[in-house]
Amino acid sequence: MTTTRGHRDPLTDFSRRTVSVDDISKTVYVSGSGPAVVLMPEMPGISPDVARFGRWVRDAGFSVYLPSLFGVDGAYPLAEAFETVVRRACVSAEFRAFAGGGTSPVVAWLRGLARLAHAECGGPGVGAVGLCFTGNFALTMALEPAVVAPVVNHPSLPLDDPGGLEISAEDAAAVAERVVRDGLKVLGYRFDNDTWCTGRRFAAYRALLGDAFDGRVLPGEAANTNPPPFFRDIVGCAHSVVTAHLVDREGHPTAQARDEIIAFLTDRLGGRASGREL
Repeated sequence: MTTTRGHRDPLTDFSRRTVSVDDISKTVYVSGSGPAVVLMPEMPGISPDVARFGRWVRDAGFSVYLPSLFGVDGAYPLAEAFETVVRRACVSAEFRAFAGGGTSPVVAWLRGLARLAHAECGGPGVGAVGLCFTGNFALTMALEPAVVAPVVNHPSLPLDDPGGLEISAEDAAAVAERVVRDGLKVLGYRFDNDTWCTGRRFAAYRALLGDAFDGRVLPGEAANTNPPPFFRDIVGCAHSVVTAHLVDREGHPTAQARDEIIAFLTDRLGGRASGREL
């Protein structure tokens, strides 16, 4: 399914479900078959570009679970979303947007979603893909044993500490222990000139995870030069590697990153190869 840039994505090729974990209910869009991948939206929500990435993952042989965590589902990202979505999320009790806040409470719900997805889809485990505001959630979701393929894309939290990680000290120690115990691998992406996800943040991941963290850096000049208004006017730099700043052209660095993520998920979870060279 394709959508015209500037228009809302109706998400009609996804099943809209209400999922409850510990008496907290959220909308989740589900599509595909095969091992499960929980794909978390970036700010300001499940945009057409986020849904497009979800469809690529689905078409590679996975069941995609796309939870609605903020914003208007399917909306094209306009600059106005900074006031209506971002500010609200930053003060929400579910998220820890600033340094010292530790792990965002919403991650407990996301771990429950991963358990449910694994029970429904089977396979060796579940993939977790975070984007921007939810980028580091993929790492802290790995405290759920079912999560075996975490991908942290341009993680932006904490917003006020470019060298920090959005994780409590206790959770950081538990993740590091799982790396040693289970051989967990974590894949990450950023642009080299991204001011929201800096080289200092990737250095913090390497300090925590060692060689288990595969942090890949793309040149900023490779980013799509015509992203939606939210990314052009609010984000203001190359940031969203596989969504708003992706260039869907064979051999392009961002398209290669997309295919590398799908290859990582396939290697860890199974699934069938899509028509692309992985």
